[in-house]
Amino acid sequence: METNESSAKVFTKSERITGAGTLSQIILPASRRPKAIVIGGSLGGLFAANAMRAIGWDAEVYERSLSALDSRGGGIVLQGAVLQAFRFAGVPRTGNLGVRSHDRIYLDRDGTVLSNQYMPQTQTSWNKLYGALRHNFPDEQYHRGAKLVAIEQDRHGVTAIFADGTSAHGDLLIGADGGNSTVRELMLPTISPRYAGYTVWRGLVEESGLSPSTVPNLYENFVFQQDEGALMLQYMVPGEDGSTEVGCRRYNWLWYLKSAVGDDLDAALTDRTGKRRTHSVPPGELAPAQETWFRSMAAQRANPEFHALIDNTDEIFVQVIQDLQVPRMVFGRVVLTGDAAFIPRPHTAGSTAQAATNAITLASTLHGQRDITASLANWQEGQVQDGLAITEWGKSMGNRIMGIA
Repeated sequence: METNESSAKVFTKSERITGAGTLSQIILPASRRPKAIVIGGSLGGLFAANAMRAIGWDAEVYERSLSALDSRGGGIVLQGAVLQAFRFAGVPRTGNLGVRSHDRIYLDRDGTVLSNQYMPQTQTSWNKLYGALRHNFPDEQYHRGAKLVAIEQDRHGVTAIFADGTSAHGDLLIGADGGNSTVRELMLPTISPRYAGYTVWRGLVEESGLSPSTVPNLYENFVFQQDEGALMLQYMVPGEDGSTEVGCRRYNWLWYLKSAVGDDLDAALTDRTGKRRTHSVPPGELAPAQETWFRSMAAQRANPEFHALIDNTDEIFVQVIQDLQVPRMVFGRVVLTGDAAFIPRPHTAGSTAQAATNAITLASTLHGQRDITASLANWQEGQVQDGLAITEWGKSMGNRIMGIA
């Protein structure tokens, strides 16, 4: 998701007492169902909203994008926490949630198999999970084009204020608005994601566009090519419509490459209109010169099967790799979840699972509680520890893979 570049409200010193301060005690109403305001309508927000509804809360989702969200994330390794979140919220599953891979294979630049180990796992896609979660959530409680600019809270509740002058009031506000979180910006204005020193170039190819005989190692396997300071990998994911039927799936590939701050990074993030993006260039927006460079580089460095994938990719996109850790996740009636709090490196395959875990543990902690002050504190302690652990692990692994000291 491209960042919203207009600034959010910065709280004054006095406003921060109610905007980000710790309230002494938070008592939920006994006369009505408590209500959660969820900021962010992608996977993290839908995990949270569905989980809160599962424990008897009302939930309203506010997404800043005016248009319907699309398959911006590509492939996702399906972790147990995601399945647990689906069960917790009673999200119906139609058919398989992902595509099963069989072997984990390493190829060299010439395409020679360096190692092959049977290691089955399942990969899904952003659109497959989003479709199921979104279908389980009422349309009338999902609001698009809602750009958060301020948060106010007191002992009676919390209010989200949007750029168009509207507002929403509830008992708890859940900031699930991703790495460029406005909620985090308001609560922790000095903390933001940091560039890790490398980017990931990505693409998706329809299964029907490549014969299995053309890419025999890639077909239904998890495949890598490791070079000095670079890593390429691929696995199969559901089709754009969520289908997991043979012939209707997609090849999902990623190539991690170093991009130095300055000219290299600026070139990678400048789109076809000449705009320098902040953290990603979405599919179809890559500058022609960058696309030419990337395809030429791939022809020289990618093994034949990976080269065939890139050759058959219509829309290449690029994202920066970022690190983010917060010291706390609870601010009175405001909480942070998912990438709004911690961004694990993608090598951990933990970002989506983390958002799911944050959601179900938060809902479980609050279930049946009226005085939720201690519950939120306990939830925060465990989730911060877990967030620090996975992000530190991801940094160590990523720096080792990419040869970053």
